Amino acid sequence: MPTEKETLYIAFSTQKGGAGKTTLTVLAASYLHYVKGLNVAVVDCDYPQHSIAEMRKRDLKTVMEDEHYKAMAYRQLQRIGKKAYPVVEGTAEDAVEKAEGLLERLPGTDIVFFDLPGTVNSGGVLRTLANMDYIFSPIAADRVVMESTLRFATKLKDTLMDTGKTNIKGLYLLWNMVDGREKSELYGVYEGIIRELGLQVLQTFLPDSKRFRRELTGEHKAVFRSTLFPVDGTLAKGSHIREITEEILTIIGR
Repeated sequence: MPTEKETLYIAFSTQKGGAGKTTLTVLAASYLHYVKGLNVAVVDCDYPQHSIAEMRKRDLKTVMEDEHYKAMAYRQLQRIGKKAYPVVEGTAEDAVEKAEGLLERLPGTDIVFFDLPGTVNSGGVLRTLANMDYIFSPIAADRVVMESTLRFATKLKDTLMDTGKTNIKGLYLLWNMVDGREKSELYGVYEGIIRELGLQVLQTFLPDSKRFRRELTGEHKAVFRSTLFPVDGTLAKGSHIREITEEILTIIGR
């Protein structure tokens, strides 16, 4: 008789604001839950803005007030037989307790994603990160972003992973906001530095594209970023969301 797989705790985390961690969390959670059939939950502990919880409120309001999206949600429910994944608000300090409370109500959850504040200097953030199974940290080919993210990743590696004081099974950097025209020797130089630090980078990169900011609107355009729907198939092409999520699934063994 097969044993039930443990719930994995995953965070897209960095200490640089605007790096795309919240968007990545939503896109990955929605793709895995609505397309791949995994049971996903999100703990939004990015206090005080709680961007994902606010996005869920906007999504629900739009769907309730718009017949087009209401029909779309109904068709999705009929097709996959699953409701929307839960989004719970918390803080960096109580994030793990919030997740444990969630799992008591939803024991079949495969993955809990955590959206954390962009600072590792808070004790609460570091303690929560120590409880993650996997951390994916977005980077960009910008010196300030790179230096900040490498300090963040190195601190996690040195203070948590190398000392054994953590559940972390893997820490990976991922290229975000890549301009296809400049994916050049600069990236090769940075990847050499990353390897020297003993860190790993995902093979898939995410392009710089305005579509990553597109949410549900009254104009009924194809959906990209939503907590209620996966990225639309036409917009997914070239966004690498499918590819990066599949690479993550391979890493985490799901």
